[in-house]
Amino acid sequence: MVSRGRVRVNACFLWAVLLPGMLLALAGCSGGTGVSDGAGGTAVSLLNVSYDPTRELWKDLNGAFAKSEAAAGRTVQIRQSHGASGSQARAVIDGLEADVVSLALWLDTDQLRQAGVVREGWEQGFANRSLPYTSTIVFVVRKGNPKGVKDWADLVQDGIEVITPNPKTSGNGKLSFLAAWGSVSLSGGSESDARDFVRKLYARVPVLDTGARGATTTFAQKGLGDVHLTWESEAYLELQESGGALELVYPSRSILAEPHVALVDRVVDARGTRAVAQRYLEFLYTREGQELIAKHRYRPTDLQILEAHRADFPALNLFRVEDVAGGWKEAQQKFFADGGEFDRIYEK
Repeated sequence: MVSRGRVRVNACFLWAVLLPGMLLALAGCSGGTGVSDGAGGTAVSLLNVSYDPTRELWKDLNGAFAKSEAAAGRTVQIRQSHGASGSQARAVIDGLEADVVSLALWLDTDQLRQAGVVREGWEQGFANRSLPYTSTIVFVVRKGNPKGVKDWADLVQDGIEVITPNPKTSGNGKLSFLAAWGSVSLSGGSESDARDFVRKLYARVPVLDTGARGATTTFAQKGLGDVHLTWESEAYLELQESGGALELVYPSRSILAEPHVALVDRVVDARGTRAVAQRYLEFLYTREGQELIAKHRYRPTDLQILEAHRADFPALNLFRVEDVAGGWKEAQQKFFADGGEFDRIYEK
């Protein structure tokens, strides 16, 4: 049983709502694709609208791509927008002029197709179904793992608090919810068993942040909770910045996360940026791009590079959303739409 009143929504929610609009206003002032490159020339400007915890990844990728363009005599400047994946998708639909999107879930990118912002068949626009990398959901615990958390079942022990973002707004939140559900339903449990497990789990969540990075702040900086359910890449960043105060735990089973990329056709055609935006996303599949992806602990889809970094990416028992819900459309309707499984958990 979960009391809705005991859950506090992090103040980052305000930024998740306000920031896309602020960025839209700024983008509207740019005066088109051309901006000064500081040397009397004109640079092409792109806006990449991404999900919450990818700031560090894109900073490196953007710098490397700009350098490769400069070597060919072209100047490119790339701006970033980050927030909860679902909120970012809605901002683009509402007019945020993203040239490309790199959102957390297929569901969020496909919303753009449904709104006529991205063309039909967008998944085939780039290699590997427009997936330059994949990820999964893992656990971060305090030093020494004092609560002895080893697998999903341990999360509902007495005295354990779990930090995870809101599955209504966050890709990380949706993936964590489905990973928890699948840990039961794909291990011989019934749907009733899975529902009971996630109800107990969310009864142990003291704060529902709107996005992944907000949940990281709650756990790693504010010190709330005993275990954090997060992206594998975000977990390594937490460990790196904690100075040894946190540890990583891989559960026996988790979900395959597939963050697609896509051109925003309505914008690149209007702004005349299609060619450079195409090169930008294709750069992610180059050896240099894939190595940077691996460096930031996202799983590269180039299998040779993945194997070269195998020590950083343990082989896992990963299941797909289709294994628990038939697909993302079905998962959204069953679990996260108004009146779905998540809402029913919070009504009790």
